Amino acid sequence: MKKIIIAAHFLIAVASYGQGFLHRDGQNIVDGNGKNIILRGLGLGGWMVQEGYMLQTQPFASPQYQIKQKIQDVVGEQGTKEFYAAYKANGITKRDIDSLAKWGFNSVRLPMHYNLYTPSIQEEKNGEITFLEEGFTMTDNLAKWCAENKMYLILDLHAAPGGQGNDAAISDYDTTKPSLWNSEANQKKMIALWKKLASRYRDNQWIGGYDIINEPNWNFTGTNKNGCDENSNGPLRDLMVAVTKAIREVDPNHLVIIEGNCWGNNYNGIFPLWDENMALSFHKYWNYNTVGSIQKMLDYRKQYNVPIWLGESGENSNVWFKDVLTLVEGNNIGWAFWPMKKIENIAGVTSVTKIPEYDVLLKYWKDGGQKPTPEFAKKTLMKMADNYKMENVTVKPDVVDAMFRQVQTNDTKPYKKHVIPGKIAATQYDLGTNGYAYSDKDFINYRVETGNFDQWNKGNTMRNDGVDILPCKDSGSNGYQVSFIEDGEWLQFTSEVEKQGKYKVAIRYSSEKAEGKLHFETADGKKSESIVLPATGGNDKWKTIVLSNVELQAGTNKIKAVFEKGGFNLNYLDFTKAKK
Repeated sequence: MKKIIIAAHFLIAVASYGQGFLHRDGQNIVDGNGKNIILRGLGLGGWMVQEGYMLQTQPFASPQYQIKQKIQDVVGEQGTKEFYAAYKANGITKRDIDSLAKWGFNSVRLPMHYNLYTPSIQEEKNGEITFLEEGFTMTDNLAKWCAENKMYLILDLHAAPGGQGNDAAISDYDTTKPSLWNSEANQKKMIALWKKLASRYRDNQWIGGYDIINEPNWNFTGTNKNGCDENSNGPLRDLMVAVTKAIREVDPNHLVIIEGNCWGNNYNGIFPLWDENMALSFHKYWNYNTVGSIQKMLDYRKQYNVPIWLGESGENSNVWFKDVLTLVEGNNIGWAFWPMKKIENIAGVTSVTKIPEYDVLLKYWKDGGQKPTPEFAKKTLMKMADNYKMENVTVKPDVVDAMFRQVQTNDTKPYKKHVIPGKIAATQYDLGTNGYAYSDKDFINYRVETGNFDQWNKGNTMRNDGVDILPCKDSGSNGYQVSFIEDGEWLQFTSEVEKQGKYKVAIRYSSEKAEGKLHFETADGKKSESIVLPATGGNDKWKTIVLSNVELQAGTNKIKAVFEKGGFNLNYLDFTKAKK
């Protein structure tokens, strides 16, 4: 009888694959037609699970439960409910998923908080396990939007019952309560939740897989609190085996994705694998983009004949993005970047605008002092929730360009259409990578190797390249300026020149003490004279100096502003036709 049941499951699975379910085929992830699929995805971080660094509360409230306590302190219980209702309603909508599809993503990774699907064990009565509709409804809607865009949705249990890691912000771990690993009740709840999810989505071919536990980081027998020196990982393996068994009782169709300890990367003791339809996930941040950096995962893929997937990456410069995606796609590895929305973010595809009133709340939460009125606090929080709407965020075209176009080519393209005669903002240099669209000496962060957080962009505003950009209050600016300019750096501006001839360039700049120097070069080899930029006496004291006889051809010109000597700030370049 057991053999008959197994055979039936196998036949169901084969039939289901024919309908389009993603599944393992040896070392590849393929669709129902056997086509190899490279997942290009984005993680919807912050929507169901808030992390302090995304909301700028990290110094004093990093896990979500602490953030919620801070909010409740200023607006009360009812105000908190209203804020979270708006935050979740605005955070991800059909417009968001439509946008991701348009930009080139073919998948979405959903970081789930268990408490949207089932109450905590402290809230349950008599040890029973019950379910909540909110999380399932949110997931249903998201799955529908993904299906309409022919995108795969990967379910990721980001915050497991009790919390699965000592890095509390990731899993909303409350150290005053039993963790996932210290509570059999929490583990049973996690198993039951996955069985419920699998039962609900077993027939949905646009559900790409079940990422059953995100970034466990826990010391079972080792000394490293995040599990990086664990050699057995027995409790983690046992729990993942139990979850998989529960899933397979109701769903033979979907890919099961597992993660190791130490933020997903320590697979010691996890093997051998226990299911025929699995993939291994690993996470990659702040290290070199060499084959050596992923060699262990490549070895696992070959040794255990299993697909591997870069389930999370990001939080670096555009150059790093291009390099890591070139590396993994060149090795037949799909990916999901992180995150979708974050306040004042340059390293993501969108940025949520911070209003000045929110800084008032942050200061109170951090330092105390006079408490904001409930009316002020609620109005501020509801406005911030409104800013999470897709129509209100700032889309970052340079990040999207780096993740898709720049992976294919070193060619540059205009950030926006520049016409000469006309004014060009310094920050609107070409889209492209370092050495092609611009040249900057600090353009990437290798924190793992250096031990330091190396700023790739000292200004941390507007764009995510190496070029350092700050807000600008000078008249005639687009709100931003290029700053921290070093000797030998340059910017390229692709421009449409109306008439061939010589042009004057009005250079708007400032500098406190340094004397700058620059010249212009074009792709056809023409080089202007150099011009010295005398110190203006302050970074906020702007002056204009004119360089004459810059020769340009009619049509498309790629014009480099080459900074022979740095130390100044650059607002804009204004090209006018020189008089004969």
